[in-house]
Amino acid sequence: MNIQSALLYGRSQLTPHSPTPQLDARLLLEHLLDVPYSYMVVHYDQWLTSEQEQQYQQLICRAEQQEPIPYIIGHAPFFDFDVHVTPAVLIPRPETEQLVETAVSYAKQYGAQTAVDVGTGSGCIAIALARFLPELLITAVDISPAALAVAQQNGQLLAPDRIHFQQSDLLQAVTEPVDMIVANLPYVTTGEWQALADGVKLHEPALALDGGEDGLDIIRRLLEQAVTRLRPNGAIFLEIGWQQGPGAQALAQSYFPEASVTVLPDYAGHDRIVKIEIE
Repeated sequence: MNIQSALLYGRSQLTPHSPTPQLDARLLLEHLLDVPYSYMVVHYDQWLTSEQEQQYQQLICRAEQQEPIPYIIGHAPFFDFDVHVTPAVLIPRPETEQLVETAVSYAKQYGAQTAVDVGTGSGCIAIALARFLPELLITAVDISPAALAVAQQNGQLLAPDRIHFQQSDLLQAVTEPVDMIVANLPYVTTGEWQALADGVKLHEPALALDGGEDGLDIIRRLLEQAVTRLRPNGAIFLEIGWQQGPGAQALAQSYFPEASVTVLPDYAGHDRIVKIEIE
């Protein structure tokens, strides 16, 4: 089996199991051979060793079982960098990049100096904030020691000495008020959980996804704690489910009645971000 035939084999095997079989096959072979795609295009007729062929078939088999590609290859893209991921953390999504962009825009406009990333997971949000805002003092918290270990590893590599990592149940361990709270917390409803794709439901951490009956259980707890953790004229940025806009807005307004609460759409036009500005 050469590189070209390996890619064709992978695509064929994954077509019934993935909406992107060609890309998945390519990513797995890049990972196995530790070469960029440009190399494989030029050296399409290079033969795999028998050991490489066997290993590639094993990787394809894992993908056929709906194991997410980022977990198999150990990393996932976010903005212009890759973060290490394991099944202890959620795989970063493009929607979360928009959450970061919204927070960065606010920080630049109002001169925010401190921020906390709640439920940091892989650390992707905190790292992106550190890279976009060189002067921002950032704390990243997570209740999961396993997730925090992944975040710390990513932080040391991608934003060394920029982020203070701390184990905490939401904001419990955060003692000083901050200018910004940014959070992509679990927001999948109990009903939606049952309908999730197997690749998500069977492999990604329920702790990072399950938001309870209405999907807002964890967000509700965060807002309750945030009342005493946010500086005057501070702001909170939350990622939400696409059907949760009105409910999340009303919830935020109940905890911050004097605040300006806005629901922002993602690039698909779905409600995705709640912005709470203390005035």
